[in-house]
Amino acid sequence: MRALAARLAGGYPDAERRGRIWRIALPIMGGMMSQNILNLVDIGMVGRLGDTALAATGIGSFTSYLAISFIIGLASGVQALAARRLGEGRDGETAVPLNGGLLLALVLGIPIGLLLIALTPRIYPFLTTDGAVAALGIPYLQVRLLSVVAVGMNFSFRGYWSAVHLTGIYLRTIVFMHVCNIFLNWVLIFGNLGAPEMGVFGAGLATTISLYIGTLIYFWFGLRHARQSGFLQAMPSIQTLRQQMRVSLPASLQQLFFSAGLVTLVWIVGRIGTAELAAVNVLMTFHITAILPALGIGLAAATLVGNALGRGDPDDAERWGWNASALTLIYGIVLTAVLIPLAEPILGVFLTDPATRKLAWLPMVLWASVLAFDAVGMILQNALIGAGDTRRSMWITVIAQWVFFLPAAFLVGPVLGFGLLGVWIVNGFYRLGQALVSARQWQSRRWIGIEL
Repeated sequence: MRALAARLAGGYPDAERRGRIWRIALPIMGGMMSQNILNLVDIGMVGRLGDTALAATGIGSFTSYLAISFIIGLASGVQALAARRLGEGRDGETAVPLNGGLLLALVLGIPIGLLLIALTPRIYPFLTTDGAVAALGIPYLQVRLLSVVAVGMNFSFRGYWSAVHLTGIYLRTIVFMHVCNIFLNWVLIFGNLGAPEMGVFGAGLATTISLYIGTLIYFWFGLRHARQSGFLQAMPSIQTLRQQMRVSLPASLQQLFFSAGLVTLVWIVGRIGTAELAAVNVLMTFHITAILPALGIGLAAATLVGNALGRGDPDDAERWGWNASALTLIYGIVLTAVLIPLAEPILGVFLTDPATRKLAWLPMVLWASVLAFDAVGMILQNALIGAGDTRRSMWITVIAQWVFFLPAAFLVGPVLGFGLLGVWIVNGFYRLGQALVSARQWQSRRWIGIEL
């Protein structure tokens, strides 16, 4: 712990390097905040329908994330290869990995989406024993799964815009997409403007429509800003696609196991009770809301690490990892100081049942206490991905989550009876340990020499 603190203190960047990080990260952070404000608005709207609706959308959202997670990993390959090409001065080829990502999203997304839609009625009963929750959640999840192709393409575009330092395009697109989603939620959930009142299903349909709107906007921006870099001009060679899959596959598996872990966590908490399930939906949404702005810095670190390695400067690449981590540590500490005293009134906005709100308060405080180190771990995992070391990043998260956290959470929560609080205590140790391992792996510099 002391060694990590010393590295972070010594890694605080000067003004010029801070500026380079922020120019890439701030638009992504704005987009991430927009995404999670949308998530909170969704919870606020659906929460008016009661705990059963909230539990149904919680299970559906986490399960939908599991379904699209493998496709999301394609963005890592697009970003790593495009950033490396930019660093090498091969500007006319930076969009070729994007073409490959879009092709893979289409080829993989259609069969994955159709298969999972067909399997949803059989899978859902394993996630909850509450028939009322399942009745609302199955159609919600099925309509969300119609967006698998759009999600894969949107994340591929995000990887490209991040790699070439054009994250403002990402911000403008995602904010417009989320405005559309909120408007469609208002129309379809509650039956405004003459639309039928669809409730939970309307929330899922609004999300899917808005994702495809975002895809169309990304293509329009691509034609305007990336044609000179090869966008839709040349398909990647078989060798490039293999290389892209070699980088993307571990990242895709990392996303898959991570999202499967979230669904497993929902299943574990569901064994405790429906009120706990409603509480964990809010807690996990808060976690994602708080941590995803740090992902903006992480994606900036991945780009700058890739650019530095493309120039043949591994020392500078290492510095970018520590620079981004130091900035994120400060962000995490400030956010912790705000969240802990405001935990109860914040929860009160989203949990109308006083008993459920009381159930969620102490777990939220415990989570906020380790937020800063959790964010640092995320930064360093993204730095490894930017270096092309997606396999090492994958093993860190898979082992921490599946070997330690989930078995311990099941034992402490449903088996030993310590409930949601016990699960969240284990969660704190899991987050802290994962951050320490990530720091040690970045410090080892074993990622130097990976060719892309």
